[in-house]
Amino acid sequence: MPPDRPNQWIAVSVSRKHETDLEAMTAGAIVMAGASPTGWVPLASGGPLNAGYAPFESSPETAAKVRAMIELHAEIDAAVMPAHVFGKKRLLISDMDSTIIGQECIDELADAVGLKPQISEITERAMRGELDFEAALTSRVAMLRGLPLGELDRTLRERITLNPGARTLIATMKAHGAETLLVSGGFTFFTSRVAQLAGFASHQGNTLIDDGAALTGEVGQPILGRAAKRTALLEAAAALGAGAQDAIALGDGANDLDMIKAAGLGIAYHAKPVVAAEAAASIRHTDLTAALFFQGFTADQFVHG
Repeated sequence: MPPDRPNQWIAVSVSRKHETDLEAMTAGAIVMAGASPTGWVPLASGGPLNAGYAPFESSPETAAKVRAMIELHAEIDAAVMPAHVFGKKRLLISDMDSTIIGQECIDELADAVGLKPQISEITERAMRGELDFEAALTSRVAMLRGLPLGELDRTLRERITLNPGARTLIATMKAHGAETLLVSGGFTFFTSRVAQLAGFASHQGNTLIDDGAALTGEVGQPILGRAAKRTALLEAAAALGAGAQDAIALGDGANDLDMIKAAGLGIAYHAKPVVAAEAAASIRHTDLTAALFFQGFTADQFVHG
């Protein structure tokens, strides 16, 4: 669709339920929101996921209601965006903890010193945007003072797992020429290893200071927080000769929000309410490969890493 027609929008729907009539449900949701669907393009059917997209005509105010309507009556993940934004991106940038992996690394480290409930509570509040991220990180790391370095290896080996679809998402983006960057408010000990495990080309994170045997309870400066994630997106896109609109960004917490809002396609993955409310897309029911469908990839274009 031509980019000079601002009333043209795309709604992408993804579901695990093969029997779900995504076309009818998506069209119905668009109409319920007060807009007009103009067709349906299937992207996958028959499993493991069903996906497709519906172009529609709408004002921006009405389009903003469409995703909520799609998600209202069934376990469907959806993305809604202007038609000129829809398409394969040149940069994939993603948070790590609770997005690419299923855990918060600092919470798992805290378990080794018997402080997981206390540290997890701070993590949760920080991710909801209730606490300053940098102050919350500093206070949590201070509670890990004296943790033997061997606990980091053990935590990685025994507790850290990739979320479903992570390798396929990254392998497919790379196969189609995209740059891939893992950017985390967590720690480079984990980002370096998770990046390699998942297939990211590069990574950024915070540094845990140690004395050669144990953690000192300090974080390397400057701390990579909310603003730094957005900066990482802009710099990575610029290095490609691209803009923020050419990026897809994924995250779950408030410290991901600036990055998600800056991207051409921002996706909230099992996200806190403050993040899900402002993202163009949300993944709650399917897996990370939904991010490929949100760009118009068909299932037969997936590369399984």
